[in-house]
Amino acid sequence: MRLGDAGVAPLPPISEFRQVGEHDLAHDRGHERPGPEGGQTALLPLAEGPCPSCTALLDQLEGAAEHVSQRVSLAAAGKAPLQRILAFAGERGWRRLRLLSSARTTYNRDYFAETAEGHQRPMLNVFHRDGETIRHFWGPELFCAPTEPGQDPRHVGTIEPLWNVRPHPRGPRNRLG
Repeated sequence: MRLGDAGVAPLPPISEFRQVGEHDLAHDRGHERPGPEGGQTALLPLAEGPCPSCTALLDQLEGAAEHVSQRVSLAAAGKAPLQRILAFAGERGWRRLRLLSSARTTYNRDYFAETAEGHQRPMLNVFHRDGETIRHFWGPELFCAPTEPGQDPRHVGTIEPLWNVRPHPRGPRNRLG
């Protein structure tokens, strides 16, 4: 086997990849529903259920949480009561994420995860500990930037594992263009 420039085996020609047809997509119903299909969470009105985008991000972080937590204190907070959050986590099979409830607190409003009307917003915040003091270190400004027509907020894309698997241009990684 001949290795490519990066020291890995080259990919086969695109014609050798199996094409996904309509029949295969019929088994993936995720695009048909905005919320969970089964379990206690599916019985909730959509407005009271988990955010589909947040759920997708947490699904991805679940796999990384065990490793990330060796260096960083990783936690996800939701406005729902803790019992509801933990029930949903059990339905999703989340075992590694540290989940917190911000119910009956001003956390979401204080850190731009809630509008003045009480609507929840997907927000990512980073805090830094300096001795005994914990300070807000970073929040994505891109969340507040206008989006292009038909686009969703894209403020946490750079930490999403699946986002980072996207195709990269050919050539050395440090070359632009």
